[in-house]
Amino acid sequence: MLELLPLVGIALLFWLFIIRPASRRQKELGRMQSSLEQGDEVMLTSGVYGTVRRLEDDHVLVEIADGVVIKVARGAIGTVVSQADRPDGEPAENDETGSVAGPEEN
Repeated sequence: MLELLPLVGIALLFWLFIIRPASRRQKELGRMQSSLEQGDEVMLTSGVYGTVRRLEDDHVLVEIADGVVIKVARGAIGTVVSQADRPDGEPAENDETGSVAGPEEN
């Protein structure tokens, strides 16, 4: 019986540090994906930013550029982006002055 104590301890630690946090993150992601609303700015798991235009049962229509709407699975929505989460240098949604700058040459 005493020989099983370290094995039980390792299994408990594995559950506490790996399985439990992963399932918590999965539940949180599912709640976020089910609470999407039309007009939310989102980032897909591929890193593409867009705006939710229409919600359907198992997929979402996301506008990624003016007039460009793609159909993605709800599971492809990685995060809902707020203005504070926007990467530095990325223009606002209606900002026409944003350009992609390459590395400077010497």
